Amino acid sequence: MNRRDAIGRVALLMGGTIIGAEFFLSGCKPTASKVEDLFGADDVAFFNEVGDTIIPETNTPGAKTVNIGNFMAIMVRDCYKPEDQKIFLTAKDNINKQSKKQFGKDFVNCDIKQRTAVLNTLDVEQKEYNKHKDKKAPNHYFRMVKELTLLGYFTSEPGCTKALRYVAIPGKYEGDVPYKKGDRAWATR
Repeated sequence: MNRRDAIGRVALLMGGTIIGAEFFLSGCKPTASKVEDLFGADDVAFFNEVGDTIIPETNTPGAKTVNIGNFMAIMVRDCYKPEDQKIFLTAKDNINKQSKKQFGKDFVNCDIKQRTAVLNTLDVEQKEYNKHKDKKAPNHYFRMVKELTLLGYFTSEPGCTKALRYVAIPGKYEGDVPYKKGDRAWATR
C-alpha cells in the first residue's frame, strides 16, 4: 500500500473529518509548483519544530525525524483548497504571536515546556473555535497543523513500524485481540 492509499483510508476511518479529506479521497493532484513556492526552508524547519513538540522523540522517533514540516508543505500545496492554504500559511505567524504573548520570544527560541504551553493554549483555542464554528466559517489554522502532524507521523514508516505495533504480513484477521495496559495500537490489524 502506498502512502496516498493509507492517507485516504485514514480519512475514511475518521469519517472524513480531516481538513482537506475530500482531496485525499479523490486523490491529491500534485501541482507543477514546488514546495518552495508556498513554503521556504525556514517554514519547513519551523513546522518540524512544532510537530516535534506535538510528537516528541522518546523511545520512538519524533515528528522531526520523519520531516513532518515537508509533509505538511506537500499536503497543503497538493491537497488543500486555496482558502485553506491561505489559512494554513498564517499558522507560523500566529504561533509566533502566541509565543511572544506568553513568553516574549519566538516559538523556536522557547524551551520544550514553553513550546508545549504555547501549543496547549492554541489547542484549547481551536477546540473552542470549532465548538461554536458556523459551517461556512474558515477552518482553524492550528487544527490543520495538528491533524497534519498526526496524519503524517502515523502514516510514515517510523510512525507506523516503531510507534505502532506492526506486522508486515499479519496473517488471518483477528477481530478480538487482548489488550494489555501499555500496549501500542496496531498499524496492521
